[in-house]
Amino acid sequence: MGKNDFLTPKAIANRIKAKGLQKLRWYCQMCQKQCRDENGFKCHCMSESHQRQMEIFGQNPNRIVGGYSEEFESLFLEHMKRSHRFSRIAATVVYNEYIADRHHVHMNSTQWATLTEFVKYLGKTGKCKVEDTPKGWFITYIDRDSETLFKEKMKNKRIRSDLADEEKQEREIKKQRERAEQLMGAGNMDGMENMDGSVELHPVLMEKLETEQKIKLTLGSTSKSVVKERAGSSKSVFDEIDNEKREKGKDSGKNGKRENCPVLDEIMREEEEQKERSNRKDYWLCSGIVVKVMSKALAEKGYYKQKGIVRKVIDKYVGEIEMIETKHVLRVDQEELETVIPQIGGLVRIVNGAYRSSNARLLAVDTKNFSARVQIEKGIYDGKVIKAIDYEDISKIAE
Repeated sequence: MGKNDFLTPKAIANRIKAKGLQKLRWYCQMCQKQCRDENGFKCHCMSESHQRQMEIFGQNPNRIVGGYSEEFESLFLEHMKRSHRFSRIAATVVYNEYIADRHHVHMNSTQWATLTEFVKYLGKTGKCKVEDTPKGWFITYIDRDSETLFKEKMKNKRIRSDLADEEKQEREIKKQRERAEQLMGAGNMDGMENMDGSVELHPVLMEKLETEQKIKLTLGSTSKSVVKERAGSSKSVFDEIDNEKREKGKDSGKNGKRENCPVLDEIMREEEEQKERSNRKDYWLCSGIVVKVMSKALAEKGYYKQKGIVRKVIDKYVGEIEMIETKHVLRVDQEELETVIPQIGGLVRIVNGAYRSSNARLLAVDTKNFSARVQIEKGIYDGKVIKAIDYEDISKIAE
């Protein structure tokens, strides 16, 4: 067995030495050869294979150095993104982790002579946040991934929406309290306030009915409401109304309505406003409706003012739109979309407001006020006619 055979101690020692990292100055990137000492590197530089590689390098040195620089930068940033995506860390620690691979692109083949120059380059180009501290250079990776930016934008949008809803609710509570104070007065206000200072609205509105008598609703064996006068006498309200209708006739019955009808109308109007406030959101997209793309950024691709069907809603504000003509699928924010009004008699979906998510049939269109008259079909509001609803709150249902 010779001295340099595979299983000799000398060959084993050489392989063990070759496994570890050697000095950077004794590495040839063109030949991808690592030498263990200065004499070995000198012998390699005089070899015929190295001379051929240097001839190739001499033909276009800038291109080769630029290629190695781009590869070194991309691999370094990829390691940062994978291992230290959201942390502030020393540049030397990242560099030592990067060079742990023996087959990495070495820095002596790039346009940067030192790690400090490379770190400064990352800071100037905005790819990393760079800090010079007494303990050395520290870097933080700046994530510019489109998906991450999109999620961050949606998160900020939801936070702003929640804050806006809270402010609206506070304003509505304040308005209700002021309205109650105006209806009641300072004396009655103390009696109607709860322990937490809130005001019950329905009793406030019912206070207007108590001019000379107090109304008390009871649940008993009979289904009629009982009116209890302050003097102690009781009489059915509905019996009085029926007697008046029988005595005065139909015409006199219409003119002889009680004063509480406007108040009941006001109660119903309050309930409608409450329903409108609770169902009015800043997002309106829903699957199965037809929308129009109004994004000028997509005009070059021929999608501007083209109609599509919402197939999926992502994070409440973004929809996957399948274009009707080309069948292409786009992901568009609701700010760049517009509702579509069908022909009279067509089906629409109410996408916002008090009757949100209800299907209705278009009865008429008011072009001057940009509103429409619809009749709800199916559900608990079946047959209800909405006289004026904005164009933005209804959209055509896809067939």
